[in-house]
Amino acid sequence: MKKLLLIATVFASLVACKSDQKEENDQSSGVKLGGQKTSASKADLKASMERGEEVYTSLCVACHMGNGQGVKGAFPPLDGSNWLTEKRAESIHSVKYGQQGEIVVNGETYNGVMAPLGLSDQEVADVLNYVMNSWSNTQDKMVTVEEVKAVTK
Repeated sequence: MKKLLLIATVFASLVACKSDQKEENDQSSGVKLGGQKTSASKADLKASMERGEEVYTSLCVACHMGNGQGVKGAFPPLDGSNWLTEKRAESIHSVKYGQQGEIVVNGETYNGVMAPLGLSDQEVADVLNYVMNSWSNTQDKMVTVEEVKAVTK
């Protein structure tokens, strides 16, 4: 299991650098409706999810799997995850800054490391919108860039 965690951490670190170059472009692509970036339509959510699926496929699928089930004892599931529904700010923080230390997801304890992926705030919002509305997951409230920006270390 330690070897799998090490491989995942190295992989995440290697690919994190590529998103740093996109930060400037992504800052202007926030969701806008009526001059506000805090509300969104179904079309905005769909577009965010499509972008988020690309991020998920590039960075997250190796650990959390294509079906969002994760790897029991190593990488927590995202499909049906109570962590996503009950700990929204913590979920944003984990994607934005990485995660280490013990967490409990769906009653099971995980104590691994998810390295920071170097995602822009837009990419964090997009991948969370994808995850929070894929498989058996449904969320009424879209994650926005402003919400991601508000989460700090």
